[in-house]
Amino acid sequence: MVDTILVPFELPDHEPLSPVLVDDLSTLDVVLLGHFAVPEQTPREMAREQFGEQAQATLDELAEQFREAGASVRTRLVFGKERGTTIDRVMIEEDCAAELNPAPTEGIDRILVPIPAVPEFSRLPEFVDVLCEDTTQEITLFHVAEGEESHERAVEIVEQTREGMIEAGFDADAVDTLVIDEGNHDEEILRVAQEYDAVVMYEAESGLSDHVFGTLPDRIQKETRDPVIVVRRDYDPGAE
Repeated sequence: MVDTILVPFELPDHEPLSPVLVDDLSTLDVVLLGHFAVPEQTPREMAREQFGEQAQATLDELAEQFREAGASVRTRLVFGKERGTTIDRVMIEEDCAAELNPAPTEGIDRILVPIPAVPEFSRLPEFVDVLCEDTTQEITLFHVAEGEESHERAVEIVEQTREGMIEAGFDADAVDTLVIDEGNHDEEILRVAQEYDAVVMYEAESGLSDHVFGTLPDRIQKETRDPVIVVRRDYDPGAE
């Protein structure tokens, strides 16, 4: 079963599409979401009538790049006011396993993988493999111990994932681990991510700060200017 990934673009002024990411995602089913932000006082249908034809043409041009790389791709164009809500809805409607926050990149040499507290259920390695290239030299499995979690437990979490990745065929020399015992979870991920070329992570738990600062994956993408793959926690590949 081939996973489906959502790639959202903000229209009309979207980020450039990196050929590297097009090639990396070519083995997946790709859903391109064009989200056209509508001002609060503007009716959606009015915006669609005025800008819909050009917005769809832009989305079709992006889709063609994926098709030329051999990917299966379909498009969704939404005129809306809430980007995050739209992404969540389309993710479920299109049965997407993950979302890519795209960013310009010329190559992915180092990948950071924040590991959740229950790694035995992690699907992160599947999407790490998607981003791995011939130039990829380092994959760092990262965990921030919080609350009463011990250093030993934190090390166990990353080592368990590392062993599973090696058994799955990852090069043992390329998979490293990093544990931080103290510090704010989100801020530590943001700090460490600055040193990497891409991040693969589970969707973060929603919090009040999201409304002010944006979600953690969005903040990583904006502050590092690197692509971030966000894997759905509730995705069940065996579901009907």
